[in-house]
Amino acid sequence: MTTIELGYGRSSNTLEYDDARFDVLAPNETAAHPLSDNEVNAALDAPIESPPLEELIAAGDTVLIVVSDATRATGSAQIINLLVRRLIQNGIQPGDIAIIFATGIHRAVRPDEKVELLTLFITQRIRTLDHDAYDASQLIQIGTMEGGVPVEVNRALKEFSKVIITGAVGFHYFAGFTGGRKSICPGLASAATIEATHMRALDFERGGRREGVGAGLLDGNAVSEECERVAAMINPAFSSNAIVDEHGHAEEVFVGHWRAAHRRACAEYVSGHSAKIKEKRDVVIVSCGGSPYDINMIQAHKALDMAAAACVDGGLIILLAECEDGLGRADFMKWFEAKDSRALEMRLRDKYEVNGQTAWALLTKTERFRVHIITELSDELMRQMRMTKSRTVNEALANISQDATGYIMPRGAALLPDFQNRER
Repeated sequence: MTTIELGYGRSSNTLEYDDARFDVLAPNETAAHPLSDNEVNAALDAPIESPPLEELIAAGDTVLIVVSDATRATGSAQIINLLVRRLIQNGIQPGDIAIIFATGIHRAVRPDEKVELLTLFITQRIRTLDHDAYDASQLIQIGTMEGGVPVEVNRALKEFSKVIITGAVGFHYFAGFTGGRKSICPGLASAATIEATHMRALDFERGGRREGVGAGLLDGNAVSEECERVAAMINPAFSSNAIVDEHGHAEEVFVGHWRAAHRRACAEYVSGHSAKIKEKRDVVIVSCGGSPYDINMIQAHKALDMAAAACVDGGLIILLAECEDGLGRADFMKWFEAKDSRALEMRLRDKYEVNGQTAWALLTKTERFRVHIITELSDELMRQMRMTKSRTVNEALANISQDATGYIMPRGAALLPDFQNRER
């Protein structure tokens, strides 16, 4: 028997398994290590399709730095520290720099999380701003989408002379990848603008997902392309996209032009975070990878989405997701009042909401698979989502055949099972 540690919140669960029956699907093991400050600075000295930061931003400029919120691990503590130091060394006054958290429609970042994301050194010296997608006083219209929907973003994006976006690249189940343009939209967009971009993930004429929308897809992905159009209206001066290890430390960083650097990071990410599989199997045991990837159910669903690509229809998926922050939205459960995913989709046609789409995506999986979950959420909530709460992985495995084979995914959200006929 072999043992493996599966992330669960800020701790882990030890699983003993038979390696004759279970294969581990995980990002490629390389000699990569957390980047030193010197290595990050070397990347900043050689940006992708962009002049160096020092040639773009000089004394007299005001600078807004966009940072991901607490639902993302981006290596921000190190990267923001180095960016701020370089700006100050280049003549920017600390009072002319501000950091804004790209929360989209997520909750605000707590003070303790700001310290974790930025370090105490930065939070004591640089002003931070909180985005509220529902607060009209924070928003400004910068254009329109097809159909006349206003493009509204946080007015701070226009109040500073230069904008730097930062984040990390990972898979996203309908936007293709995180990072890059998503720092602007949905990160700093209004709720209405976010809904208008995200609803493009669904095909309301034929039903289900729109063609070209899915994890690891950029070109032809209607959601990603719409978010890129919004970001282009801001045209950030500079960007940083990290690839992080299992502890959330940057092991690669791609800086430079906001679109080109992101594309380069995505190409590198997919090469190291995909696993070709010859078959789908009866059982998939998947951990989100611990905090922050299982901070709430809306985020934890992303690991379930990846596991679904490796499991046979009707098979068993065992999801480890602590969900310390609960569901992620107080109104998330209203969508599970629908009879089934088809009825939920009809509700979305009548009145679309971003988290309704997440609920729909989750429900389509709990209908296709037997989903058992190890979580701190209540049994009743899990029943409403059509999942079964188990205390341990072994409890969830109790009734499967001794001949059943499966996969174990210790960083579910960070690994794309590449099956030839996988559904997009």
